[in-house]
Amino acid sequence: MITKNLQLAIDLLMAGKLVAIPTETVYGLAANGFSGAAVAGIFQAKNRPQFNPLILHSNSIARFKEWGIEIPEEALLLAEKFSPGPITFVVPKSELIPDLVTAGHNSVAIRIPNHPLTLELLRQLPFPLAAPSANKSGSISPTQAKDVEEQFGDEIAAVLEGGPCTIGLESTIISFMGNHPKLLRLGGLSLEAIEEILGKSLDQTKLINNENPEAPGMLSRHYAPKTPLYINEAILHLTEAKFSEMVYIGFKLPHAEIPLSNQIILSRTGNFAEAAQNLFGALRQADKMKQKLIIANLLPEENLGRAINDRLRRAAVK
Repeated sequence: MITKNLQLAIDLLMAGKLVAIPTETVYGLAANGFSGAAVAGIFQAKNRPQFNPLILHSNSIARFKEWGIEIPEEALLLAEKFSPGPITFVVPKSELIPDLVTAGHNSVAIRIPNHPLTLELLRQLPFPLAAPSANKSGSISPTQAKDVEEQFGDEIAAVLEGGPCTIGLESTIISFMGNHPKLLRLGGLSLEAIEEILGKSLDQTKLINNENPEAPGMLSRHYAPKTPLYINEAILHLTEAKFSEMVYIGFKLPHAEIPLSNQIILSRTGNFAEAAQNLFGALRQADKMKQKLIIANLLPEENLGRAINDRLRRAAVK
């Protein structure tokens, strides 16, 4: 059920139900972050492994502090500049937070989403919302309410309609659990912007962890369409598929031999933000074309191109 009724969403969440909520990044599948039973419903609906932690969402840093969450000075510096926005902070957890949310870690991921409807929802709730992306585990993240309804139908109580996501990539995740800030996931806020504020480079040594991830989005296989996806064109030499049986996802320029009707260009002007906003919709559209395979070209490794390439690599056939 897609609804614009904010009070209905509040009532359902207060009752321990699952509600998909809009954010600037992707739609999230939300439940009471202080209720182990409600959070368990997220894992069940998504078929998500319980070793994969969740992000807690609220409307202000002050609320997190009220719930006993300690936030280091460097995280506060970034929050002052970029929150609400597509950045998540991994910080020491408080006793109020169920172990299921953190997958047993002594840390918790927190963020303030930049969407007016969801900020008002969070303001009116007496608890934070645990909210991973509102998709089945490992599949393409949703950027519109209808994407969520297509995947879950009546499995969840409601989808709060907030329009299309303006960024279209999940948040960038930074850990402050050591002596040096550590990048755990590339996302909707560029590495350059973060490092400029911190005045130093981030540790990038742990972007993949398949066994005991510290944050969401660290699994090597993720964001995947059902149609096999390959990076760049090496697959052309390994397959008997015809060009007419392929879908091409490119950044600026079309493919010379694949039919134009089978091509999706993320940004013809080479705009990274536009490409990011279009990425998950492009993967979903390519999947619906029901061709033998998808070929995706990587973007330049700069700005949001890094995060887009990260998603494409994780979606690709291993």
